[in-house]
Amino acid sequence: MSQALIDGHDAALFDLDGVVYLGPHPVPAAPETIAELRRSGVKVGFVTNNAARSAAVVAQHLTDIGIPTQASDVVTSAQAITDLAAQQLPVGAKVLIVGTESLREEARARGLETVESADDDPVAVIQGYDPHIDWSLLEEAGFALQAGARWYAANPDITRPTDRGIVPGIGAQLQVVATTCDIKPVIAGKPYRPLLEATVSRLGCKAPIFVGDRLDTDIRGANAMPMDSLFVFTGAHGVADLLAATPQDRPQHIAADLSGLLEPARTVDMSEGKARCGDAQVSLTADGEIHADTIPDDVSGQLDGVAAMMALVHQADATVPENPATPFDKLH
Repeated sequence: MSQALIDGHDAALFDLDGVVYLGPHPVPAAPETIAELRRSGVKVGFVTNNAARSAAVVAQHLTDIGIPTQASDVVTSAQAITDLAAQQLPVGAKVLIVGTESLREEARARGLETVESADDDPVAVIQGYDPHIDWSLLEEAGFALQAGARWYAANPDITRPTDRGIVPGIGAQLQVVATTCDIKPVIAGKPYRPLLEATVSRLGCKAPIFVGDRLDTDIRGANAMPMDSLFVFTGAHGVADLLAATPQDRPQHIAADLSGLLEPARTVDMSEGKARCGDAQVSLTADGEIHADTIPDDVSGQLDGVAAMMALVHQADATVPENPATPFDKLH
């Protein structure tokens, strides 16, 4: 019997939006898969770039959709960025919070004094995603940064997946503030290391695998650690994004959804310009195009075809840029 992908890993780390749930609804495979992982003794951690909600609120949401969760199982970018700010700023430093009340509470819990205006002379701006952001608060952030305040941001995601479609993320809000100053924020969330480092430390795991739906944050963040990654097609990015991904954004594994952790890992056989995965075969034509020789009709077979295509693309482009752009760099 073939080994499951999760075998050889002591923990599974999950992005949330687009991987475990879409808005108020769980990804159909999520409750059963996570329950099976826990029964098997695999440590489970939930890692979210979304700084709008507290770990306790996220844990309750997961519990409500059939995935019993404690707040200690959840690590948020709000926790990671306020940890980072508190380490670098004096105790009791004034900070302007551009985000939700949850982000303010995290800052206060770490001994920082939160203020409401640039006129209060904050030494730093800490910005996190807020779906109901007040435009005037974005202006206050700009004023504070122009006056010399440091800039901290929870994460760089330009979009968010929801049950109704894709919506603008904090990256769009960061860009609004960025038009007023010539600096870039210090960022804690994926693809930067602090958030994933905090999760690994909390779980005490040695060989985790990260499951995500975004290539430029989830997968790039896993590669930066480095740790194994599984890309799933239930959220923000799709096949075209995957085939166009630069080396630092390429996952080790792909699956339709997170239940792929319980299935055998896909393997690709390469020979003379051809790649075969399962019953799918693709080939590289003389003019450099990829041709699908055989692609099964079922979803699993089609993903085998994608894996084979990826292998040919990777073979043709094995050079990793020395200084890959970050999602925030792409906003400029």
